[in-house]
Amino acid sequence: MSIGWVIFIIVLVLGIIVSNILLLKQSANMKVPEHILKAVKERQQKELEEENKKPD
Repeated sequence: MSIGWVIFIIVLVLGIIVSNILLLKQSANMKVPEHILKAVKERQQKELEEENKKPD
């Protein structure tokens, strides 16, 4: 394998890592719509109620 291919693979891997980090930073600033937050809270409440109903 020539040195050119090794450099190409290293640059490609570093590019993928950097792009994923930038995507994570961007998605952290996104706001979740209110109806989705409400649905998540309702699902969590149902799961808690089901856990409390189960006999130990």
